[in-house]
Amino acid sequence: QVQLVESGGGLVQAGDSLRLSCAASGRSLNDYCMGWFRQAPGKEREFVALIRRSGSTAYADSVKGRFTIARDNAKNTGYLQMNILKPEDTAVYYCAASGMISSPYANDYDYWGQGTQVTVSS
Repeated sequence: QVQLVESGGGLVQAGDSLRLSCAASGRSLNDYCMGWFRQAPGKEREFVALIRRSGSTAYADSVKGRFTIARDNAKNTGYLQMNILKPEDTAVYYCAASGMISSPYANDYDYWGQGTQVTVSS
């Protein structure tokens, strides 16, 4: 079992950048596919990005070209670099881990962090 803790959220203006962190403990994050999801008030939790154990990545169309997912094995930490932020990026962002499958669906993930708030003003 792996435990995940997100950090790095905050209030920024449109066009700014943020880097979210996902600190893992209990197991190596590299043993999992890691995903980022987000949930805005009144909205369904939606897929943002994932990185497979191989290092390959996938992104939602809404963030492709602006966001980059990565992991640092030495620090056992995952990251989501968010550039050119837009007001529609405002949400609580969650990191998640899947032991065996890479997927854009939240129900396929086994472990979740507590979330970190990202607010982008216009």
